[in-house]
Amino acid sequence: MPKNTRQMRLTERHVGYLQPHNPTEEMPPPPAGMRAATPDDHIRTTTELLGPTRDHDEVWIFAYGSLIWKPACDFVEMRTGLVRGWHRAFCLGWNNRFRGSDANPGLMLALDRGGACNGVLYRLPPGQIDECMTKLLEREMGWLPSPFPPRWVNARSGDRTIRALTFCMDRNSGRYVSGLSVEAIADVLATAVGSRGSMAEYLHATVQHLEDIGIHDPHLWQLQSLVADRIEAAYEADR
Repeated sequence: MPKNTRQMRLTERHVGYLQPHNPTEEMPPPPAGMRAATPDDHIRTTTELLGPTRDHDEVWIFAYGSLIWKPACDFVEMRTGLVRGWHRAFCLGWNNRFRGSDANPGLMLALDRGGACNGVLYRLPPGQIDECMTKLLEREMGWLPSPFPPRWVNARSGDRTIRALTFCMDRNSGRYVSGLSVEAIADVLATAVGSRGSMAEYLHATVQHLEDIGIHDPHLWQLQSLVADRIEAAYEADR
């Protein structure tokens, strides 16, 4: 697969202006109305998804955001795929811990209904399904109830249709954010910083890795340019 040669406007220089506050990987206390997930919760969710006998020949994960550049667990095969009926969107809000603060909350990617999404398919190691599922759920479902619960989708990859697990936005969740203009989203991504880094870093890593594997997302491409403009205006205007 040929690597794209487009040059991003948003660079590591821009990202470097936005440093994390009190950097840590530890899970903070859950927000009001949510609770920390337990190991039993993850076992229960895995059983609901895979069945008590775990008799799936293959278990695939469809990644559309940070799982592309920071997989939660081991995998034995990677390929690109297209999921129809869902699209990648900054619709999961508001994050005031990991990549945002109370003053400037972050807005994360999730799959929202409609359209289509190109992403990455990871096949889990056959002998480590439960272990990998636990790591995945610890990463994506640390708090319950989840605003973007796991579900099965069909991904087209080459001449195959692969049944894969992914995380889709629950529009009934209080954390669903919609109706923002691309300029308003860029304002958020250019300013939000939390304990694990900035939204600019999250956007940069996602777009860069998508481009590296030959996936061009026009919406994210527009956002990265707008975010670079905003960061330059804030930090380089007087240079």
